[in-house]
Amino acid sequence: MIKLIVGLGNPGRQYEKTRHNAGFLFLDELVCDFGGAWCVESRFQGLLAECRVAAGVSVVLLKPETFMNRSGQSVGKVVRYYKLLPEEILVVHDELDFEVGVVRLKKDGGHAGHNGLRDIIAHLGVKDFYRLRFGIGRPGAGKSVADYVLSPPSKVEAELLRRSFGLTKGFLGQIIKGDLAVAMNGLNSMA
Repeated sequence: MIKLIVGLGNPGRQYEKTRHNAGFLFLDELVCDFGGAWCVESRFQGLLAECRVAAGVSVVLLKPETFMNRSGQSVGKVVRYYKLLPEEILVVHDELDFEVGVVRLKKDGGHAGHNGLRDIIAHLGVKDFYRLRFGIGRPGAGKSVADYVLSPPSKVEAELLRRSFGLTKGFLGQIIKGDLAVAMNGLNSMA
């Protein structure tokens, strides 16, 4: 069963609507939809909310305020405080290797160059947590990846991302309750 959902992103207004903040944006929708409220938790270096996202099941949501490259500092503190196991953690992040609108759920794996994941793996000392990956596509040839991820998506891309958030919420109860094989099959079959 998932007890902690971590959304990855960068704090600050200049990053709010950027591609790299897909994790933050998804968690903001969950808080809005399920009646939670963000609280600043300086001891965890992040924003925390608690929501009932499935019938009778509460989950802690975390948006690290440490910037993407240092996400593991915040995640590690929360994981130790709540004494969580890796399989109780779901990290939500942007994925360059998927087209915009594609969503994939998986367990385990490396960081694939994602600095937020790299830091979480380093701080937890394990990599066998769940990942919910929202496709943001890649920049065109010769364009900077950093500039691309730190810029807002086009209107069409933003709509595709919102649509993928909506479709994913339909599987959230299964994910939280631990019926991950069904959720993975459903999400991974979506275009």
